Amino acid sequence: MAKPAEKAFYRFLVLFFNCLLTFGSYFCFDIPSVLQDQFQGNLTCPNSTVTNGTVECVEGLGMTPQEYNLLYAIYAWTNAVVVIMAGFLIDKLGNRFGVFLFSFLTVLGSAIFALGSHFKGTEYLLPLMLTGRLLFGSGNGSLTIVQNRITAFWFRGKELALAFGLTLAFSRLGSVLNFFFTQKFEADFGIQWTLWGGTFLCVLGFVAAIVVSSLDKVGMRQLGLDGAIQEESRKVKVQDLRQLSLRYWLLVLTIMFFYNGIFPFIADASKFIQDKYSGYSQKEAAYIAGAVYDSSLVLSATVGILIDYVGRRGVFALSCAVFTLPVFAILAFTFVPPLVSTVWLGVTYSFAAASMWPSIPLIVPQATLGTAMGLATSVQMIGIGLSNLIVGQILGTKSSDAKIPLWRWQRMMIFMLANTVSCIITSVLLNIVDHRQGGTLNKTTKKSAAEQHASPPDREPLLEGEEGQEEDASANSPSVNSS
Repeated sequence: MAKPAEKAFYRFLVLFFNCLLTFGSYFCFDIPSVLQDQFQGNLTCPNSTVTNGTVECVEGLGMTPQEYNLLYAIYAWTNAVVVIMAGFLIDKLGNRFGVFLFSFLTVLGSAIFALGSHFKGTEYLLPLMLTGRLLFGSGNGSLTIVQNRITAFWFRGKELALAFGLTLAFSRLGSVLNFFFTQKFEADFGIQWTLWGGTFLCVLGFVAAIVVSSLDKVGMRQLGLDGAIQEESRKVKVQDLRQLSLRYWLLVLTIMFFYNGIFPFIADASKFIQDKYSGYSQKEAAYIAGAVYDSSLVLSATVGILIDYVGRRGVFALSCAVFTLPVFAILAFTFVPPLVSTVWLGVTYSFAAASMWPSIPLIVPQATLGTAMGLATSVQMIGIGLSNLIVGQILGTKSSDAKIPLWRWQRMMIFMLANTVSCIITSVLLNIVDHRQGGTLNKTTKKSAAEQHASPPDREPLLEGEEGQEEDASANSPSVNSS
């Protein structure tokens, strides 16, 4: 008789609670984007007036654009440093260690961030909020690695792209609800209670961590794999990093350049829409900016099923970059309604996330997957952090609430274009190298399920030259991402 852990319902139950791990943290991550006017608003507004439906003076925390973008940059930098060590520790000590530690850090970081908002107008505001974002980034980026590692273990050789897509959809549900409800909640209760509400959602993520940890532990014991994976984990060494293939690094660079054009744009999208296009309130601008996540939420599962069925992950990665290229040109040089561009960007983002991140388990073994994911996330966050700083410099640093000139926004979009072009270059190189080394990433799937056998997750070789037939079997299996 089959054990519960061997049945499909069990792995999807694990997936459900695994998805909830980052729901609250993704909600918290983009709260500053929705409330950018409040973060950069005046400390007091004694004589605020309303002109054409727009409030002339917005009361807020008094941050400059540079300080505001630093909230995102320090999150990215922290991820870049911490996730490398975190991925290695997860491989060595296991998923349960990581899921508790990093979900707790998201709670602690979001609490300190919320606490900092009570010190507006003082010298403690920025240090407290940066400390909160630092701890929050340490937890959230690393938590995503654990989440991906759990997903890869339970769905390898099965519905992996679908599972990654659903994980992304749940995370983006948090982002979408943030864009829909945060501005109204802040208007009713103030910025302090809004930030504490985000902390409460992170607490719910910690509860989900307890549940998924228990399910993972029980399931692995039922499958008789707990001891074997622990034995493999003890063999993981830092020296293994030198053996990661060129194909892996090209995939990592492709991910970094693509996300460099997504997250820094979303961080400033609400204010961009208000500054460039007439007639948009802060609430409407937030909705339009959030359409990137809306599209991702709606499409992620469907796109995951499609990629599970079709394969061709390298081709999808290249196509995503090519089709993203016109988005920033339209935003920079035309007055086409911004919703067109944000929905468009959401579609390409959905395909990119479902094709790029699930490709990593194809070319690294399960025992070192956490380390590989950590390195990929680290490089991604280094790029995003630098991009946030560059965007902050492009947009100017002197005034906290003035309208930013259009030429500055155009320069920002040109910078986004440059990142997308770089993504196209690296994805072309990725496809060339992959083709020369057997075409693992671009193999079609669902050819003949009866003839395909997934390789044991902890026995897949690390070196390109050692892959052979085991890698081909893994690539041909019916399955196969923020940060």
